[in-house]
Amino acid sequence: MTSRPEYLPERLALLSDIQAAEYISTGLLEGREDVPAIALNKAATPLPNEDARLGLQNVRDLIDYAIAKYRDERPTAADAWLAPRLHETLRLTRREASDKQLWTYLALGVAPDYVVWRHLPEPKPDVPHGRVARDKFVGAHYKQAFARLWWAAELFRDGPDYRPAVIACGNQDMLNSALRLDVIDHRPTALALIRLMERGIVRTGREVNALTTAVNTAAATLMYDVIAPDAERDADPMRDWIAGAESSLPSPRNNLPEGPEEERAPEQAVERLVGHFAELFADAQVRGRDSDEGE
Repeated sequence: MTSRPEYLPERLALLSDIQAAEYISTGLLEGREDVPAIALNKAATPLPNEDARLGLQNVRDLIDYAIAKYRDERPTAADAWLAPRLHETLRLTRREASDKQLWTYLALGVAPDYVVWRHLPEPKPDVPHGRVARDKFVGAHYKQAFARLWWAAELFRDGPDYRPAVIACGNQDMLNSALRLDVIDHRPTALALIRLMERGIVRTGREVNALTTAVNTAAATLMYDVIAPDAERDADPMRDWIAGAESSLPSPRNNLPEGPEEERAPEQAVERLVGHFAELFADAQVRGRDSDEGE
């Protein structure tokens, strides 16, 4: 199995897709090879030394803990634990998080062993050597191994509260489908989806996929931010939270961390969409639902 990099610098860095291509071998994707860490770091672009958020060790410590904690469970279980802690540790702005080069470096230069451990398919009789999908190293934000977790924590958190993000990341269908949708950028929409899961209205993967499809389709004619407006976002809490990185403690292992002290989404707006989405879901086509109800 792919090993932890033999060399880790003090700071995170940037790695372009072109640079990354040299290190994404078939052997790596199958978990049989390691990444040549020294050569990769020579190719990478270092990030500023003065920014406390960009130290590498705290991130690597989180990843080591996640692997150890979920070693005897399905690797998917690590998503819900790691997502809020990765978000709280890095404290990025959305502009910074939109730079693919950071996530590519994190996947190849910091934790290729985690990417292989988390995303290598289970072996099958007819496929002796499964492969990690290449986009887990260099893919879009909704596919790349670490970008998907950071963005899930960012889009599903309710101000400082990461609990909705934990619920989202605990369901692979929600995590894989919702992050592709532009409507998830509207907080009441994201939180309403989570409420439907919490209340047991939406349970299975098929139901989650049917719900997100219905919500996204209806958004073409119904503006959710008009019928359920979010609170006006104040930039100061995020700036303060980022500035506090220099004196912050490592992200807690047993309790959830806290995000920036932003105002939470208006409860009335979230509940209005819960009711509307429940109606959409009742009319949605869910594969197998009719037969299940008949039984």
